[in-house]
Amino acid sequence: MTQAPAVPPATRRRHDREIVTLAVPAFGALVAEPLFVMADSAIVGHLGTSQLAGLGVASALLTTAVSVFVFLAYATTAAVARRVGAGDLRAALRQGMDGIWLALFLGAGVIAVVLPLAPGIVTLFGASATAAPYATTYLRISSLGIPAMLAVLAATGLLRGLQNTRTPLYVAVAGFIANAALNAGLVYGAGLGIAGSAWGTVIAQCGMAAVYLGVVVRGARRHHASLRPDLAGIRASAQAGVPLLVRTLSLRAILMIATAMAARLGDADIAAHQIILSLWSLMAFALDAIAIAGQAIIGRYLGAGDAQGARETCRRMVRWGLATGVVLGLIVVVARPLFLPLFTSDSVVKDAALPALLMVALSQPVCGIVFVLDGVLMGAGDGPYLARAMVLTLAVFAPVALLVPTLGGGLTALWGAMTLMMTVRLLTLWLRARSGHWIVTGATR
Repeated sequence: MTQAPAVPPATRRRHDREIVTLAVPAFGALVAEPLFVMADSAIVGHLGTSQLAGLGVASALLTTAVSVFVFLAYATTAAVARRVGAGDLRAALRQGMDGIWLALFLGAGVIAVVLPLAPGIVTLFGASATAAPYATTYLRISSLGIPAMLAVLAATGLLRGLQNTRTPLYVAVAGFIANAALNAGLVYGAGLGIAGSAWGTVIAQCGMAAVYLGVVVRGARRHHASLRPDLAGIRASAQAGVPLLVRTLSLRAILMIATAMAARLGDADIAAHQIILSLWSLMAFALDAIAIAGQAIIGRYLGAGDAQGARETCRRMVRWGLATGVVLGLIVVVARPLFLPLFTSDSVVKDAALPALLMVALSQPVCGIVFVLDGVLMGAGDGPYLARAMVLTLAVFAPVALLVPTLGGGLTALWGAMTLMMTVRLLTLWLRARSGHWIVTGATR
């Protein structure tokens, strides 16, 4: 980012209020999402080991699907925020509806694939003979809720673009409560077993989608925006999402390679890796919340033609990301002795995790800046650059990670490779932010 005159304190405070107002509810909504799986696991776990193993395979597949299609939220947020900044709420809502229709079409396609191929997919992902029938049952039923799940992603992106992160928080919390109650009632009260858990999740997801659609329909009618599918708009939404899909798949590949290399290090190392990865993911939620605020705010400023406001907000958010990363890193260092016993009593696993956690702590300030700049560039609609940068990051990370089991260093070296990965991301994103090429004003990019 180029040097600029000092920002007045009143402007900094305004930026800070905007960031907090959007980021705090976004963090709550992000944390609520994995609680769905936790609730299902807690309830199904009492049915038996085979049922829980089947749920584990099916839920991993569903979680992967959500992460792959998360571009529905990101691309919609950026496009809607630009139109909000331009003062055209009707076009903003129309853009959001295009994203929702795209989500429904993609969801229907996923159902068409999963229903007939569920047994083969479950076998491919390594389910045992005893767990496979339960995984197949859960996957087939849960796939019926995927259109609703994807519609929720797109509608969340729409509301974020409208600078509203509170409604997604309320819907996520209500959805979690409904999911837990339905699961308990259908699994044990109705005696449906793991099928009851799947149906409970589908009903909760459909309920969440219905609430979102109600909000969107009311807004569309208020501003006289069409609710009908527009093929040109849907195609534009898909085209905007493709680069973000490439970015997401590259990131998923990095995480999969890291887990595969940890498994090659031994049982204690893969156990420690999973513990560390769960903590890393939790901290990512806090940083991603700031990134979501960046998507919404930057898109709005660029849509309004305020390039200077976008630059100032970017700088302020980088400071927020850095500060949050420092705080998270310090917490990891201090809480290491308290955190690990929550997950394991095995001293070998603890010994593997302790030095690796230090590496994670040191990387958090880098992660803080990376997440923020990622959000800024998404908000600017700079998806093609993000895709290229992530592919480059994957190309750097993969050979280094693949050498870890051969050269030694154990889990600490593997998380050193993860820190290298985040550093490469930092360099690519920082260079882009400094160049100013991401600053394209107007209602569309």
